[in-house]
Amino acid sequence: MLNRLVVIVILVPVAIILIALAVANRTPVAFTLDPFNPGNPGLTAEMPLFVYLFLAIALGMIIGSIATWLRQGRYRKVARQRRDDAGSIHDPATGKQTALPRPRA
Repeated sequence: MLNRLVVIVILVPVAIILIALAVANRTPVAFTLDPFNPGNPGLTAEMPLFVYLFLAIALGMIIGSIATWLRQGRYRKVARQRRDDAGSIHDPATGKQTALPRPRA
C-alpha cells in the first residue's frame, strides 16, 4: 500500500516534470571539451539539451552513491565484526568457545 502511495504521490509528478523538461529542451546544443578551439569536431558532441541534463543528474547520483558507500565502509566493517562475534559464544566455565551456525543472508 505504501509503495503504491509513493509511486502516485512522488514518482508520477517527477515523471511528468521530466517529460515536460525533455519536450521543452529538444533543440540540439553543442558540447565541446576544447575551450580553445570550439569548432573541433573530434571533441564536440551535439545532442538535445535534455540529454545533457539527464546525464548530469545520473552522474551526480552515481558519484553521490559511491561517496556514500565509501564513507559508510567503517560501519559495515564494525557490523561484520559484531556479527562474527555474535556467531560464537565463550563459555567461561569450561573456557571453550562454542561456534553457532552462521545465519543465512
